Amino acid sequence: MALSPVSAEVIHQVEESLDEDEKEMMLFLCRDVTENLAPPNVRDLLDTLSERGQLSSAALSELLYRVRRFDLLKRILKTDKAAVEEYLCRNPHLVSDYRVLLMEIGENLDQSDVSSLIFLTRDYTGRGKVAKDKSFLDLVIELEKLNLIASDQLNLLEKCLKNIHRIDLKTKIQKYTQSGQEARSNMNSLQASLPKLSVKEQFYNSRLQNGLSKEPRSVEHRGIQRNPVKTSIQESGAFLPPHIHEESYRMQSKPLGICLIIDCIGNDTEYLQETFTSLGYRVQPFLFPRSHEIPQIIRRFACMTQHQDYDSFVCVLVSRGGFQSMMGTDDLHSGFSLDCVKNMFTGDTCPSLRGKPKLFFIQNYESLGSHLEDSSLEVDGPAIKNVDSKPLHARPCTTHPEADIFWSLCTADVSHLEKSSSSSSVYLQKLSQQLKQDRKRPLVDLHVELMDKVYAWNSGVSSKKKYNLSLQHTLRKKLILSHT
Repeated sequence: MALSPVSAEVIHQVEESLDEDEKEMMLFLCRDVTENLAPPNVRDLLDTLSERGQLSSAALSELLYRVRRFDLLKRILKTDKAAVEEYLCRNPHLVSDYRVLLMEIGENLDQSDVSSLIFLTRDYTGRGKVAKDKSFLDLVIELEKLNLIASDQLNLLEKCLKNIHRIDLKTKIQKYTQSGQEARSNMNSLQASLPKLSVKEQFYNSRLQNGLSKEPRSVEHRGIQRNPVKTSIQESGAFLPPHIHEESYRMQSKPLGICLIIDCIGNDTEYLQETFTSLGYRVQPFLFPRSHEIPQIIRRFACMTQHQDYDSFVCVLVSRGGFQSMMGTDDLHSGFSLDCVKNMFTGDTCPSLRGKPKLFFIQNYESLGSHLEDSSLEVDGPAIKNVDSKPLHARPCTTHPEADIFWSLCTADVSHLEKSSSSSSVYLQKLSQQLKQDRKRPLVDLHVELMDKVYAWNSGVSSKKKYNLSLQHTLRKKLILSHT
């Protein structure tokens, strides 16, 4: 990968192509590199790095890779995700693992999680120090200024994540801490066996120990933390040290599980049914349900005891809807909350699926202004209480109730349907192709490439024809949708 300097024209192209969230992430990732000078914007950041000789094409590729703009890697820098990953495995990193970890945690927190964290840290930051509408990264920066958080000081964040029941993210911190301890132990052993190093060599090794240039790590995503990306893609690129064994979910049952398809539009069921049947699922399609029938169908499947014999569950939803809601064919009310769908399959409400992956693929067509709809939709608490299922008491389980969920949500303007009543979802079509072609690859990695393909589609169409795809997940292991 090229180590040549980056031109002002390239910097301008990159800065223009990033959205505000991506710019915030890039500024955060480079806080250590710029020695906390905190450039006011991405253009100034990249220009400062360029003046210091720190912004090669490889370094800029790493930054775009970290914020998962793989389309810009191809279009502007003429490289791709695989080439960047290979480079990172062989060379020191511009961005510390500590910054990547915190960015991934932020992607997997929703606004209610962030609000809770801001409230929990008020005893340390002072009341009103961090505004309620600030992001997780804003909170981290404030905690860093107060010396309450650092690459080797994450206890406060762990405690707060535990208090909001995000054990999955607390575990990520513990893995990071463990890898850092092992790296320092290995480095100390190595230095004890070597002759005295020069000042320059000592500085390089101190950077290794401080997380600025650690050993290469294998990519899981973030994917998308995706395990990236997403988060998301949430998920939503988590980086695990090679010496930490990455478990995989058991996917051996026949069938692998039930695949519930609820299609209120009717354009995608046929090929989706073929795809998930070929993967080994027992597909149960429901076409054109009315609004009051949707929660009844979902509740019935959440309560099925057959899940205990299967290794996973899939739910595909295709609907018109509002912000975070879906409607049936009658369009009689504001919709059924998507959060309620997810809550029906948590470990508490659907114990027969506890510890097993639960996958949701959602295509929702929204009307303009739908984000201003009535906010009285069912929310997390009531949704759990409304599920008529009784907990199993076979044996205690320490798995967090919201673990093992993969939540892929794609929204598009409802005009897609008005112009062509038989138009299939680009997102679901490309998802189906990916699942057929790459079934032996980890699902999170597969979804990263899916997002790349959706980005490519969006680059050639008007704003109303674009698809907005996000990923949030709490998967604890690698997931491959294949028996073999």
